[in-house]
Amino acid sequence: MFDWLQAIAKRLGYFIVHVPIYIAGPAMILIGALDSSLLSLPEINDYLVVARCYTHPETAFFFPLFPALGSVLGCFLLYSIFSRGGRAVLHRQFREDRVQRVEQAYARFGFFALAIPAILPPPLPFKIFIATAGALQFPRRRFLLTILIARSLRYYTEGILAVFYGERVLRFLKDNGLMIVTIVGALCVVGLVIYLVSSKGRAAAKPAMNNRKDSDNSIESSNS
Repeated sequence: MFDWLQAIAKRLGYFIVHVPIYIAGPAMILIGALDSSLLSLPEINDYLVVARCYTHPETAFFFPLFPALGSVLGCFLLYSIFSRGGRAVLHRQFREDRVQRVEQAYARFGFFALAIPAILPPPLPFKIFIATAGALQFPRRRFLLTILIARSLRYYTEGILAVFYGERVLRFLKDNGLMIVTIVGALCVVGLVIYLVSSKGRAAAKPAMNNRKDSDNSIESSNS
């Protein structure tokens, strides 16, 4: 975490820890929404969840839901912007090679391409997956549900672990990020195989490919 960001995190941490829950909750929703949309505040939400749940262990059962809801709101804002702008706006905001890799991930893995980055902590990029989901017209309800479940899983895990281990949770995530990515990736591959061999999984993969073809056709038509 950058020095200036660490200073902000400490100030926010003191605020979130000491104010009543009816203030801390809405504040976390706002911070989560800003972090997932207009601003980039890596690890801020994780730090605040750990700080509050460690100081007030009784809140570990519901407090992580606040940043998860905020993340859903922020992601939906970003999703809506790129859903209206389409792939033309997407390619102006992100490098062509990165966009192509993310599009291929959606075509191959479906909602796993969205869920995995939402679960894993930084430095894994996340906003490009949100923007691409909007540009590719990823189903809205499935998008919102995936973000809510993935973010809730991440923050609840951190909150519960914080009750027992405190800020060591954040240091563990930072020092063992590669191991976490490997384990989660392996579990997702197993789940993906089960998903794809099912008839439901094969049927769900077709709309994503059709949406991408339609978007390509619309861009070609506008260029001509």
